[in-house]
Amino acid sequence: MANAQADGQWYPPEWPDRIRALADGALTPVTPKRAATVMLLKDTGDGPAVHMLRRRTSMAFAGGAYAYPGGGVDPRDDDRHVRWAGPTRAWWAQRLGVDETAAQAIVCAAVRETYEEAGVLLAGPTPDSVVGDTTGEDWEADRAALVARETSFAEFLDRRGLVLRSDLLGAWTRWITPEFEPRRYDTWFFVAALPDGQRTRNASTEADRTVWITPREAAAGYDRGELLMMPPTIATLRQLTAYKGAAEALDAAPARDLTPVLATARLVEDRIVLSWPGHDEFTKHIPTGGGPA
Repeated sequence: MANAQADGQWYPPEWPDRIRALADGALTPVTPKRAATVMLLKDTGDGPAVHMLRRRTSMAFAGGAYAYPGGGVDPRDDDRHVRWAGPTRAWWAQRLGVDETAAQAIVCAAVRETYEEAGVLLAGPTPDSVVGDTTGEDWEADRAALVARETSFAEFLDRRGLVLRSDLLGAWTRWITPEFEPRRYDTWFFVAALPDGQRTRNASTEADRTVWITPREAAAGYDRGELLMMPPTIATLRQLTAYKGAAEALDAAPARDLTPVLATARLVEDRIVLSWPGHDEFTKHIPTGGGPA
């Protein structure tokens, strides 16, 4: 469980000890796993709303925090042929800063996790279509098989004859979990619009609540200390407040900087200064003998 903050920044109580251990050379950073998360948007009378889920408090990582649908890359989606619409794998590789097989797997992870955790599928029978309602028993059986990793997303798409709509995604930002965290992820954040005919639901076993909320409302809840969030979540919400609709946010995505954001910790006199480059609001000053200040 995270320490209480004046705002809603997620801050595990074990961080100071882990930061000190890293600075002393007693902690070896684990290699981050590739992951993808999707900010699913829909237009409302008050501008775009984003679909968020609250992670169960029992979760070992960020329990109780609000986040977007997302999860780790499945290596099985690296090289299997996937019917593909939108920018080429080569274009995505350049955009995401990886090779083509990794690019396919990251995009597949974004689309798969949105389906697994929100019941929304960015794929269709043709390159210019999207499936409609995905709440039937046969769809649910397939979704459960994906969650259990009994089948890969590439296999699922192939069996259903579906085309992955990479053109419905926009790469937004990239964050890497700090080196002192025991669970580390190299996460690409995407934006997407809720397709016509589909609706979200809480399909995730990791979440106890889901909401559609405007970025401005969510950020205000964080600022009041009512909504717990990790730095990349609140950072992206603040960025989304600038847009009047889902299409406008998607149009802005190709110009976004995908340089990874990685927290750094340095010793300054008797304090550890924890900071995220380009995001001064998350800076913490940690006394060398205690918790955050």
